[in-house]
Amino acid sequence: MSTGQLAGASVKPAKPSGTTRVTAGRGSGRRAGRRGAMARQRSRVFYLCVAPWALGFVALTLYPLGYALWLSLTDSDGISGNASFIGLDNYKELLADPVTRETLVRTGVFVAVVVPLGIMAGLALAVLLNRPIRGRGVFRTLLYLPAVFPPVGAAMAFKMIFDRDAGAANGLLAFADINPVTWLTDPYARYVLMMLTLWGCGNAMIISLAGLQDMPKELHEAARIDGANAWQVFRSITVPLLSPVIFFQVITGVIGALQSALPLLLAANPGTAGVTTVPQGDYLYMINVFAQYLAYGRFGYASALLWVLFAVILVITAVIFKLSSGAVFYNFEPETKK
Repeated sequence: MSTGQLAGASVKPAKPSGTTRVTAGRGSGRRAGRRGAMARQRSRVFYLCVAPWALGFVALTLYPLGYALWLSLTDSDGISGNASFIGLDNYKELLADPVTRETLVRTGVFVAVVVPLGIMAGLALAVLLNRPIRGRGVFRTLLYLPAVFPPVGAAMAFKMIFDRDAGAANGLLAFADINPVTWLTDPYARYVLMMLTLWGCGNAMIISLAGLQDMPKELHEAARIDGANAWQVFRSITVPLLSPVIFFQVITGVIGALQSALPLLLAANPGTAGVTTVPQGDYLYMINVFAQYLAYGRFGYASALLWVLFAVILVITAVIFKLSSGAVFYNFEPETKK
């Protein structure tokens, strides 16, 4: 064999052995198995963590909703256990019931007054307490305290303050030689209700204050350098930047106001009969629902009223979202699909 042949033979690559291929295949298989085991373990941990929430959602939300929907299609009284299926008769009755229409209109007026006033009061307090004044932490705490008081305590306190014979409100009127007023009856009961609702505007204050502190200060400084006054800065810079916070408060405020019932029930006489002694000006939609449940024992009709309220809340929320599409300013651009 010549030298050239020997050189050519020395540069031929060696063929990989079968043992190497088997070993590599086994290694990749073990890695894939470990990855699959880790994925299964993560899945088990995930389902184990969400299991309490899922069980609570099914037992405390999904099942009550389904049961209430079934009740709304029956004539159940909630006591005897005998319920006959009547279809949509409850819904037909409530649509023709003048009391239901009146309570729905009265509730709409209540929402239209209380929600804007609460947001504006909270925003005004937030603007004042966002200034670098001495002791503002104390003032923030004092103004927020009414919002964390239990609603039972707040309602009973207002009931004592506006009592006709021994209330502090009539005590102040006596100093001015004004005759005592029966605050907890018509036509003054609705104003007491609005004051009780606005008493908890500390929540709106804290949310607005958080939004104010998250704003870039450079925009306000640039506007002042350009000659804008305080009102122009507030209207053209502060409010647009705070629009997502205001939008959130509008949604939650409308939903909460539409479901208002506890303060009214506490201000009325105690016991089941207190549901029917609520003043006419405060007889809102949810009071009618409680009256149908507790006083009249019409569980099927009351459940239908609740489902109608759910539909009303859903429609109002959708309308608010639609109207606010061009009025809410966000500091980031939404992601778009390419």
